[in-house]
Amino acid sequence: MNKPTDPLALAEAVGAAMFARDPASQSLGMTLDAIAPGAARMSMPVRSDMLNGHASCHGGYIFALADSAFAFACNSHNLITVGAGCTIDYLAPGREGDLLTATATEQTLSGKTGIYDVEVRNQDGRTIALFRGKSHRVSGEVI
Repeated sequence: MNKPTDPLALAEAVGAAMFARDPASQSLGMTLDAIAPGAARMSMPVRSDMLNGHASCHGGYIFALADSAFAFACNSHNLITVGAGCTIDYLAPGREGDLLTATATEQTLSGKTGIYDVEVRNQDGRTIALFRGKSHRVSGEVI
């Protein structure tokens, strides 16, 4: 495979390759809406089988969406990168029928470590959760 040399084209190729082999994100109905070097945006509809006992979206699904956006953002440079730690703050409930969008942005990348912030919002722009992830680069390339 000829790897693109343009950073945006490379990020897009990495995103397509990663998403094609990501059954976890796919099974939750996630889509990769945008990717660029150090950034990614993913969406997920809140289904009835994602609700908890309070009829709101289970936090684990919100976390999974944020974590997937984080993964795509930190691998967008085509260097295999894994999560080393993260935190999430839940600010508002997601409801059945909502479309949640997670936007991940690289805050810093130094050596093998990066910090990424992810905002999860619903279709009305309401902030549902804030996630911060720390990444660690391991050996190899994504594509």
